[in-house]
Amino acid sequence: MKTGIHPDYHPIVFRDRSADFAFLTRSTKNSDQTIDWEDGNTYPVIDVEVSSASHPFWTGKSRLVDTAGRVEKFYARYGRPGVKDKEEHR
Repeated sequence: MKTGIHPDYHPIVFRDRSADFAFLTRSTKNSDQTIDWEDGNTYPVIDVEVSSASHPFWTGKSRLVDTAGRVEKFYARYGRPGVKDKEEHR
């Protein structure tokens, strides 16, 4: 490898606080926060909102998303698509 052209690739901990889950990996990301890891070393830590421990696809737990309210807001603002076309053809 050429020297001086590659980003710093170092150990870092990614932590999902909502699921109380963290994992040690390597990345080019940096952080000012640190954590004392299980091996006794201190590593930079980045908090993430979603990980495999909290994502519905990986956990098998689905979340109820209120799409009906959003769809009705859209129809109220812009009307129902295709309604004019159907009325004109009658």
